[in-house]
Amino acid sequence: METSSEEKQELKGSMKTRHVVMMSLGGAIGSGLFLGSGSVIAQAGPAALISYILAGLVLFVVMYGVGRMVIRKETKDAGLSGIIKPYVGGRLAHFTDWVYWCTWMAVLIAEEAGVSTFLGMLFPGVPLWVYALLVAVLGTVINLYSVKAFAETEYWLAFVKVAVIILLIVVGAGLLISNIFHVGAGPALGQITAETNFAPHGFQGILASLLVVIFSFGGSELAAVTVAETENPKVAIPKAIRGVLARIISFYVIPIFLFLELLPWKTVSDPAAESPFATIFTKIGIPYADKIVLVVIIIAIFSAVNSAIYATSRSLYSRVEHSKSGLGKSLAKLSKNQVPVRAIFVSSAILFLGVVLTAVYGNGFWQFVAGSISFTITIVWMILLASAAIMYFKHPETGNLFLKAVTLVVLAVLAFIFVSQVTNNPPTLSIFALIICLASFFSYIKPKEER
Repeated sequence: METSSEEKQELKGSMKTRHVVMMSLGGAIGSGLFLGSGSVIAQAGPAALISYILAGLVLFVVMYGVGRMVIRKETKDAGLSGIIKPYVGGRLAHFTDWVYWCTWMAVLIAEEAGVSTFLGMLFPGVPLWVYALLVAVLGTVINLYSVKAFAETEYWLAFVKVAVIILLIVVGAGLLISNIFHVGAGPALGQITAETNFAPHGFQGILASLLVVIFSFGGSELAAVTVAETENPKVAIPKAIRGVLARIISFYVIPIFLFLELLPWKTVSDPAAESPFATIFTKIGIPYADKIVLVVIIIAIFSAVNSAIYATSRSLYSRVEHSKSGLGKSLAKLSKNQVPVRAIFVSSAILFLGVVLTAVYGNGFWQFVAGSISFTITIVWMILLASAAIMYFKHPETGNLFLKAVTLVVLAVLAFIFVSQVTNNPPTLSIFALIICLASFFSYIKPKEER
């Protein structure tokens, strides 16, 4: 049931600091680690470690700026636009929310297909569209009930992912120490380059892998979207952001290092091979390791679906929350739990369309859409960072000379990565993404009070 009184027409601050911290943590840990690490290593070799560290540094600088903007934020507007509007203006803020919405819509449709595929591997014999329907219904219901239900679900989904990675690190470190005792430190630690050079494909390989890694880190900025629904955002969001770099090193760099030291090169670098997690767990005799890791992969991907529904609905709500009439006002209606139910229905509708299209066309359509805007997260990061840079220069007390210089350097790096992503995409996909970006930019209508 929807609220009718105007005073209740705003999002409720229900998320606690632990929710936001764990959500930020879970956002950086997706199926890319459990499945995609093989393709990254295949492109860069052991130098993939450099790619993860560089991407982690870029992400930290972006999110540090977001944290500073949140601290200075005076309004309670939802979405990323509410954070950056004072610095880049209404049109770019509007553009950012819509591009971010499109990015997460692509995540929705791609990850729904992913969950369905892996559920089919775990429980074969059931049509994939049945699993797609299950994912669509479950994700929508969780988000419709209340923001607290969403936050609590994401907390525990992220907890499972983190627990499995910590277990891998403990087991992997134990195996590596055992190898050092048996064959000596030199041979044991030299395994990383025993079958290949550190950077077998040179700088080009590192760059190619960096393009993938940047996209796999997308989701970390989701913590900023919660600003209107967090009990104390000026404490919770900066706290979640401060640990970004440490989390990237702990949950990406260390596991990748252990994979390279403990497993044969062909096993680690083959994207089609069994997950390195399953291989290492099997080494110590954990029964059904492949099935356990498959369950964790399903949890990781469903977590992305759940977060995508949240991100798309709040980005949509942020564009319509101040509408006084028409469709915008209708979409801005909140439930009795102060959840934007109509925005959720619009955003999750693609999942139910996906049920039909999965049954008819398979995964080809989803791969096209996901690939077509694979670089849009870089656009969002660039705008967030540009907003932070404007804040640093406009309000000198928010950033010293070193921070300003680092921010401008990272902004230039992101621009270079963006150009590389566009040129490496097939032209048809880049054109499709360009149409989305142009529509987002020129659809902005300046509010009457600002004309």
